[in-house]
Amino acid sequence: MFETLVAESEGAIGRITLNRPEKLNPLSIKTLEELAAAARFFDGKPEVKIVIVRGKGRAFSAGADLASMAGQADRPAQEAADVGRQMADALEAMRALLIAEIQGWCVGGGVVLAAACDLRIAAEDARFSIPEVDLGIPLAWGGIPRLVREIGPAMAKELVLTCRPFDAAEAKAAGFINRVVPAEELSSTVEELAESLAQKASLTILATKRHVNAVTDQMVGTMRSWADADGLAIALQDEECATARRNYLAKHNKKN
Repeated sequence: MFETLVAESEGAIGRITLNRPEKLNPLSIKTLEELAAAARFFDGKPEVKIVIVRGKGRAFSAGADLASMAGQADRPAQEAADVGRQMADALEAMRALLIAEIQGWCVGGGVVLAAACDLRIAAEDARFSIPEVDLGIPLAWGGIPRLVREIGPAMAKELVLTCRPFDAAEAKAAGFINRVVPAEELSSTVEELAESLAQKASLTILATKRHVNAVTDQMVGTMRSWADADGLAIALQDEECATARRNYLAKHNKKN
């Protein structure tokens, strides 16, 4: 059914697994579209109460695949740039409760993907980074309001503007992560949490999710994030931004 991910369910628990481990599960246009389709797939399964979102292999997600966005000659730049927002909105609007299972690197768009989930469990060795500004692009896909919602405006500004990596302990201290567990216990912890929540009535799970989201939408809404696509599309074509992107990639490749 999908090319870049696996969507499956067993009883009340579903799973979305990013399935390009050799590339650290990048978020290409295709993957973003498939994530939104997976959200609709599970919305068509009323028996599914909990969905675990994870990445196969040694990373949750390496973030946005900029090459796939810049190479969309068959569609307007703004339309291609908006697919990430549509993905995050589709996941966040799901009836099921989403749990992000985070191991290894969670970068840029991967952080936005995790932020669109309701709960987040990370391995002790998980590492986070939001390098968009160093890449000469704004953090899009509704990432800014979601980060402000989860960790507050000051910390959101710091992490987005400095682009500095941070570990799971800092992510938990900031309020982004619910639990940090040893790497070898990550999958079992997430499964146990999912099974525990799946024992509860669907109506109460959905009502709680909707209630919390309604309150936070009044505080920090994501409704205006459709305009993110304009900033991202312009940045992908701006020469100063392109220079920053080339410098970042050259420095990164030299380190590796």
